[in-house]
Amino acid sequence: MRRLNPTLSPLYAQKPPTPKMLVRFSSAANCALTSSDHNQDHLIFVPNPLVFHLGGRRNPLGLSFPRKKKFSMLRSPSRVRSSIKEDGISSSDGEQDLPIHGVSNTVVGVLGGGQLGRMLCQAASKMAIKVATLDPLENCPASALSYEHVVGSFNDGDAIREFAKRCGVLTVEIEHVDAVTLELLEQQGIDCQPKASTIKIIQDKYLQKVHFSQHGIPLPDFVQIDDLTTLEKAGDLFGYPLMIKSKRLAYDGRGNAVAYNKEELPSVVTSLGGFAHGLYVERWTPFLKELSVIVARSRDGSLSCYSVVETIHKDNICHIVESPANVSEEVKILANDVAQKAIGSLEGAGVFAVELFLTKDGQVLLNEVAPRPHNSGHHTIESCYTSQYEQHLRAVLGLPLGDPSMKVPAAIMYNILGEDKGETGFYLAHQLIKRALNISGATVHWYDKPEIRKQRKMGHITIVGPSRNAVKARLNKLLQRDTIESSKLVTPCVAIIMGSDSDLPTMKDAAEVLETFGVPFELTIVSAHRTPERMYSFALSAKERGIQVIIAGAGGAAHLPGMVASLTPLPVIGVPIKTSSMSGVDSLLSIVQMPKGIPVATVAIGNAANAALLAVRMLASADADLWARWDKSFPKISDMERLRCSIEMEPRTLNVEQLNNAREAAMDVVQEKEPIEASIIFTEGKKAVLTMREMEKKIERQNQFHKLVEIKEALEVPNTSGDYPCSPNNSEESPDDNTRKEPLSSPF
Repeated sequence: MRRLNPTLSPLYAQKPPTPKMLVRFSSAANCALTSSDHNQDHLIFVPNPLVFHLGGRRNPLGLSFPRKKKFSMLRSPSRVRSSIKEDGISSSDGEQDLPIHGVSNTVVGVLGGGQLGRMLCQAASKMAIKVATLDPLENCPASALSYEHVVGSFNDGDAIREFAKRCGVLTVEIEHVDAVTLELLEQQGIDCQPKASTIKIIQDKYLQKVHFSQHGIPLPDFVQIDDLTTLEKAGDLFGYPLMIKSKRLAYDGRGNAVAYNKEELPSVVTSLGGFAHGLYVERWTPFLKELSVIVARSRDGSLSCYSVVETIHKDNICHIVESPANVSEEVKILANDVAQKAIGSLEGAGVFAVELFLTKDGQVLLNEVAPRPHNSGHHTIESCYTSQYEQHLRAVLGLPLGDPSMKVPAAIMYNILGEDKGETGFYLAHQLIKRALNISGATVHWYDKPEIRKQRKMGHITIVGPSRNAVKARLNKLLQRDTIESSKLVTPCVAIIMGSDSDLPTMKDAAEVLETFGVPFELTIVSAHRTPERMYSFALSAKERGIQVIIAGAGGAAHLPGMVASLTPLPVIGVPIKTSSMSGVDSLLSIVQMPKGIPVATVAIGNAANAALLAVRMLASADADLWARWDKSFPKISDMERLRCSIEMEPRTLNVEQLNNAREAAMDVVQEKEPIEASIIFTEGKKAVLTMREMEKKIERQNQFHKLVEIKEALEVPNTSGDYPCSPNNSEESPDDNTRKEPLSSPF
C-alpha cells in the first residue's frame, strides 16, 4: 500500500466503518479506508502502527466502530496496475513501461507468516523488496519484519481475495492454503507463483504420488485404501512393517503411522482419524539415508539445483542437515536427476524442496515435495552465494536466478526444538544459544515465536567450516557431547604420504610446518608399488574424508604423486626425495613431466617445508582464521628466505655488517617465538647460519688480503711471485693482529 504522511483525520468524529481485516504496517505508513455507506467516500488516515481487529468493538485508538458498516481497503499501486490491464487501458507490458525504482516495484504477497515467511522478509530487505504477509496470528514470526502484515486465514477465500488486491504476485510459505481460491484468482489474472495446480497436487500426498509416478519418477510402492479390507490386502501385498499416511495436512511426522503387524491395523487407522480422513499406504522403505535437494525454477521453466544434503530426523522432525551430503558423486548425480525431473513436471516459479530416500541397493526414491523454501535449505543463508529465500524471491518476481553453489566447504544446520514448555523451555533454548555464540562459524536464527512447546521449531543454528568433520566437531562442542567422540571427528585437512619410512626424515618438515599453523593433518605410508590397493582406496576416499590437499613424497621411482593425482580431484604437491643414485633429480623430472590433465605441483628437492607452506596458502584462501595466522607470519618467512638466498646466491655482495644485521633479524624472529619458528628457523635457518659462519671467515681473509695489497702498493714493494701470503685461497690467517677481527657469534 502507498505510504502516506502521518495525519489524523477529523473524520473520526463521524461514524467510521468497521474494518474487515487486521492490518499492521512496518513503517510510518498510513492506511486509507473508504466507506460506501456515506453519500460520498471519506478517507480516514491512521498513523502507524495500524492495527484493526476483525469485527472488534475497539481499536488501539480507543474508537468504537459499528459492526454493520462495510468498507474496502484502497488498492495498492501494483493492484491498480492489474486493474488497468484488465480494463484494456494498457498493454500486457504496461507494467514494464512504468519506472522501476530499485530491484522491483512489485509487492510480493506471502500466504503464511511463519519462520519461512520471516526469512523471506529478511532476504527481501537486502534488496528493499516489499513483502506483505497474510497469517491468522497477529504476532507470527514474519509480522515484525514484513512490509505489511495482514491478520487473516490463508484458508479463507475472502481473506485471500482481499489480500491479493494489495499484491503484485502471490506465493506461499506453507502449502496448506486455499488452492481453489488461488485457481479462481489466476483465472481473473492474478499472478500466483507457483501455480495453483501445483499447490493442489502437493497438498494431497496421494495425488502427489500419482502425479510423479505418471511422470516416471522413482517412488516407493503405494496404494489407496478405503476400508479395513483394502488395508489388509495392502499389508499382504507389501508386508510389514507397513507405512500408513494421511493424504492431507501431514507434516513433521504428523499424519504418518507404522503398523508392525496385521493386529495393529485398526488402532493405527484410529490414531490417524479413520478412513474418512483420507488414507493411503506405502511399502516400507529401508533407507540408508534421507536426502534432500532444493531446486529453483524460474518463470521460463529453467532449473537450478543446490547441493544434495543429508537430513537427520528426531521423532520424525528434521533435526540436523549436513551439506554437502556424505554420499558418492554417482548418488549426487542421481539425486539431482530425480529432483529436476520431479520439479520439471510441475507448473510455476519458485523454490521447491525434494525429499528423497537412498536405499541399500543404491536407488534414490522420491519421498515428497514442498512447493516453497524448506527446512533442509536453511543452511544456504550462510553457506551459499544465493540463499534459498533470495532465490525464491528472484524466481517469483522473474529476476535472474542466483548462484546456488556453496561458498564454504561444509555446513551443518541444527534445529532448535523446544525441550520443554513455558519458561523452562525458553531457558534451555537460551543456554544453547549462548554456547552457539562462542562457536567459530556458528550463526543463530531465532524465530521469535511467543510460545514454546516440546518439539516445536523455535530457531536454528548453522555452522560453517573447512570440512564436514570440522563442523561436526563444532556441533559436538555446542551440544556438549563426549570430548573423546569430538576429538575423533576432527578431520585432517592435509594428508602427508610417502612410499616408505625412509622418506620420513624429509617429510617430517612438512608435518612441523602444518603443526605450527594448527592445520590438522594425517601422516601415513602409501606405496604405489608395494600396496597399490591401499593407494587406490586412499586416493578415492580422500575428498569424502575431508582431505583438501595431499603432500606426496616422491622417492626413487617417483610414481606416488602422479598416480594419486590421477585418482583424486584434490590438489597434489609432490616432494622430490634426495636419493643416492641421482640425488632426487629423477624424482623431480618425473613429477614435472606429468601428462596434460593430471597436474601435480612440486618444490625443490627435499623441501617438504615449502610444500606444507604451499598447502597452508591453499587452505588459508577459504579459512579466515588460518589466513590471519599466515598473514602474521608471512613477513618473517620472507625475511628468512631473503636471508638464505642472499647468503647462498650472492655471497660476494655481503660484508660483515650486512651479515650482522641479517643475523640480528634472525635472532629477533627466534625471540618472538612466532609459529613459523619451528618450521623455518630450525630448518632453513640453521643452514643459513652455518653458511654465514663460513662467509664471515672468507670475508675476513678478503679484507686482510686487500689491506696488505694497499700496504705493498704504498711501499712499492714488487711482487715477484705473483702471489700473496694471505690470498683468499690460502688457509693461513694474516700475521697482522691489527687486521684481525673477532668471529661473529651465532644465535644458534
